[in-house]
Amino acid sequence: MKKIILSAMMLLAIGFAAQAQDISKNALGLRFGDNDGFGGEISYQRALSSNNRLEVDLGWRNSNHYDAVKVTGIYQWVWNIEGGFNWYAGVGAGLAAWDDNYDGPKNNDYKDSGTYVFAAGDIGIEYGFKEVPILISLDARPEIGTGGYNDDFGFDIGLGIRYRF
Repeated sequence: MKKIILSAMMLLAIGFAAQAQDISKNALGLRFGDNDGFGGEISYQRALSSNNRLEVDLGWRNSNHYDAVKVTGIYQWVWNIEGGFNWYAGVGAGLAAWDDNYDGPKNNDYKDSGTYVFAAGDIGIEYGFKEVPILISLDARPEIGTGGYNDDFGFDIGLGIRYRF
C-alpha cells in the first residue's frame, strides 16, 4: 500500500512539473480597465520563478471632477493551459490618492481629497504570441479598501497589452 501511495505521489509531482512553463522574464505595457474610474494603467511584470511573477501597476485618472493616482502590486501564480495560453491568479495590495474638484451650480462647490490603502485579488487568462514578443491578457481584479473616494469595494475587468523581453 505504501508503494502505491508513493507511486501516486510521484506521478502527481511529475504532472505538476509538466505543467510548469517558462514565463517572460519581463513584460511592460498598458492595462485598460475602469475600477472606480482609474482607466488606464502602466503595467510591469517581473518573473520570480518559472511559474510565479510580480505585477506592479501605476494607474491615473484626470477628469472634470477629480484626479487620482493608484499603485498596485500583485504576486501571481501562472499555470499553462496549452501552448501560449496561460491562466493566473494572485493577491496583492496598493495605495491610492485622489482629489475631488467638483464645481457645482451657484456656490455648491465640493472639494475633498484623501488617500487609501486596499487589498486586491486577481484572476485572468493570457496569450503570449510566439512570432512577436506580445502578451495580451484579460483579468478580473476585486479590491477592498479603506477610505476610498467612491466606496470600499471595487471590481475591475481589465485588458492588458504588454511587450515581453
